[in-house]
Amino acid sequence: MEIKNTSHALVIGGSIAGLLAARVLAEHFDKITIVERDRFPKLPEARQGIPQARHIHVLLTRGLQILEEIFPDIEKELTGAGASPIDWINDWSMLGSWGWAPRFPSDLKSLTCSRYLIDWVLYRCLNACNSIQFFENCQVTSLLTDNSKSKITGVQLRFGTKNPEQETQTHPTQLTTSLVVDASGRNSSLPRWLVNLGYESPQETMINPFLGYATRLYQPPEGFYADWKGLSIVTKPPAYRRAGYLYPIEGKSWLVTLQGIGGDYPPKDEIDFLSFARSLRNPILYETIRNAQPLSSIYSYRGTGNRLRHYEKLSRFPDGLVTFGDAVCAFNPIYGQGMTVAAFGALTLNECLHQQFKAKKSCLTGFSRRFQKRLAQVNATPWLMATGADLRWPTTEGGQPNRMTRIKHQYLNQVLRLGVNYPEVYRTFGEVAHMLKSPTALLRPGILTRVILQVTGEIFSNHSLQKRSAQ
Repeated sequence: MEIKNTSHALVIGGSIAGLLAARVLAEHFDKITIVERDRFPKLPEARQGIPQARHIHVLLTRGLQILEEIFPDIEKELTGAGASPIDWINDWSMLGSWGWAPRFPSDLKSLTCSRYLIDWVLYRCLNACNSIQFFENCQVTSLLTDNSKSKITGVQLRFGTKNPEQETQTHPTQLTTSLVVDASGRNSSLPRWLVNLGYESPQETMINPFLGYATRLYQPPEGFYADWKGLSIVTKPPAYRRAGYLYPIEGKSWLVTLQGIGGDYPPKDEIDFLSFARSLRNPILYETIRNAQPLSSIYSYRGTGNRLRHYEKLSRFPDGLVTFGDAVCAFNPIYGQGMTVAAFGALTLNECLHQQFKAKKSCLTGFSRRFQKRLAQVNATPWLMATGADLRWPTTEGGQPNRMTRIKHQYLNQVLRLGVNYPEVYRTFGEVAHMLKSPTALLRPGILTRVILQVTGEIFSNHSLQKRSAQ
């Protein structure tokens, strides 16, 4: 059975990237199909297709802003489902590399909740849209093309066990589409499919810090009080490789994640989990959770390498096909960039489609390559931020910090050191971290001058100390 539609877009993957893509595609196509290999739950809960869903997922300030652009009133929907508003400076207690970060009211605000709550709310919004259909328990097995293999015309499908509620439905084996969007994540089959069609596989850049983390859900102790909502005890290269985070989610519960880098992975055993927490640079996280009630098992994750597929560099790429999200650029998840970068990708897809259809009406010729090149530009800064941080560790594989990277590390160290005592510097760093500003904001005169004075004072102090020692 084949279904045809002249204005039909198909999304491979029902993760956040796929759901965001479907929403923007609905502005340009008559019909949208989302193909997901497992089933969406009826309530907010983890599902097999998202192995990281049980761990902390940070929705950065810019990420929430973009979600509001794509899904108007999504903030209201999320808070209604249990997400909590947070001021990332005033409500968050963080022991950074150089000391405790200052806390004060700020505009760096978003929501905290579980990853599966976000997925569920987005799915519920899309499921109410008449132009969007979901094929669950279904996989795309290959791409269909025209005779010249220069244009993707649809997909081949394979369904798993039929949904008991739809036993009488005849499932299609092929779908003909105007555009296929690959949002299938880190394990995307697109490189293999391209090779099968006679195209080159994209080059890949891998930066692996060998970071692992373990997460457990807790109920706060009865009568617990703190003047913060969340807590971070971060690493300090090269000596301190362990970190810990306490993250509030719906149901007035905490997600607690322990992190180790360079193969220093946190354990899954309960006693050792607490022992690892006690080994952090400050005991506050351990002291907070030692009397808390565990609500889950301990879940671990170690697939944290950064991987960038360079589709923008391919000399040939078929029309009728684009790819984004983790299928193109997957980050070390610990930096909390993934959902926000996926939102940027969806926003870019929307903008590029507007430009394409304005110039060429319904024609998509040349669109695929233009989009991949534009997306590569969008991904460039968060990629450099994530991999630059990972290259601080000598155990990281896949690259070595060059002279410029080492200079950037040294400069950022000075900025973070300043941020402990200068709230305006810390605010600017937060704006960069939340993708509201470019990293070049850290070079503005007010910060640059303080860095120079700080370094100069340190050099002078060390010189004076050496001189006194020599006497």
